[in-house]
Amino acid sequence: MIMTRPAADLTALQDATDRFLVTAGTLDDAAVERPSRLPGWTRGHVLAHLARNADALVNVLAGRPMYASAEARDADIERGAGRPVADHLADVRESAARLAGAAAALTEEQWDATVELRNGVTDLASAIPFRRWVEVELHHVDLDAGHTLDDLPGAFTDGAVPYLARRFAGHPELPPLRLTAEDGRTWSSGGSEGEPVHVSGSPQALTGWLSGRTGGGGLTASGPLPALPAL
Repeated sequence: MIMTRPAADLTALQDATDRFLVTAGTLDDAAVERPSRLPGWTRGHVLAHLARNADALVNVLAGRPMYASAEARDADIERGAGRPVADHLADVRESAARLAGAAAALTEEQWDATVELRNGVTDLASAIPFRRWVEVELHHVDLDAGHTLDDLPGAFTDGAVPYLARRFAGHPELPPLRLTAEDGRTWSSGGSEGEPVHVSGSPQALTGWLSGRTGGGGLTASGPLPALPAL
């Protein structure tokens, strides 16, 4: 049997969660009600989403539907957004602990299993910790509380750029994309028709653009940057 327990990603996820909670802990109740970097969402929405996403991934690891429905997911976030910051912090911390507990209980065979996420997307259970790590790091930036794309750790962007690039691979609405980091690493993404667009910059800048957090600031390109579809 292939031993696929993602120990490094689980450790990195815990560290990212701890850092997120430190930043969130600097907010007061009024600050939680102010806008985040995500259109239409307050910081409270970001905090509520991150907690419910942890519980949703517990469902995934247990073989249950990730969310009861899209409507139920949105309603849970909306219902939780307006709580005091202390309630948010407890919820994020406790839901993260539930996810960590569910991960710790998996056997190696279960880590090798295919699981189903939203909208029919499937992946290996062993990929779930990195998916959650992406959620925590990007929503840390979305919180708009002093943590920026430049603060994303290199160990994260090393995995985030190829992970996000794969999300757009073969997309018919995009030209071929050739992505290059400052250290020379390259990735391919986008569609197969038309002239390739060569895009280069730091892994943080590439992550920001590929995740929809920027319009391409800090990047250079061989032509106009295409508008990326929503993830």
